[in-house]
Amino acid sequence: MPRRADDPVGNYNFIVEIDGVGNGAFSEVSGLDSQTEIIEYRTGSARDLTVRKLPGLHKVGDVTLKRGVTSSNDIWLWHKQVVDGQIERRSMSIVLLDEAREEVARWNLFEAWPARYAGPMLAATGNEVAIETLVIACERIELG
Repeated sequence: MPRRADDPVGNYNFIVEIDGVGNGAFSEVSGLDSQTEIIEYRTGSARDLTVRKLPGLHKVGDVTLKRGVTSSNDIWLWHKQVVDGQIERRSMSIVLLDEAREEVARWNLFEAWPARYAGPMLAATGNEVAIETLVIACERIELG
C-alpha cells in the first residue's frame, strides 16, 4: 500500500551528504537539535511580579554519526586535519528518505568539522559489527 502524505516516515532510511556527495555508510545519526537560551528579566517595579522571558543566544547541538568500520579512513583523515590545526569546515546534509527513496526532509549543517573521533569497541568473544563514531560540531542547522 502506498504511503499517504500524512503518514509518519521511518527513521531507518537516510543518507549523509558531505560537501554534496552522498555517503550512505552511516548507520546512526543523532543530535539534530537547536535551542535558544532563555533570559529571565524582571522590571524594577515593586508591583510587577511577572518574570519576562527573552530570547538569548542560539546554539545547535553536536551531531553524532556512527558507521561500521571499513577500509576507508576518510573520516579519520578529516579528524586528523583538525588535530593538526588545519580545520576544514564543510557543508553537510542529513537527508531522510521515504520507502521509494524520495527525499522527505533535509537537515543542512553549516561550517561543520569533526570535533571527536572514537574507534570501535573490540571484543574477541563478540560477533557485532565494529562501529566508529564521529562527532560533528557545526554553527547552524537548517531544516530545508
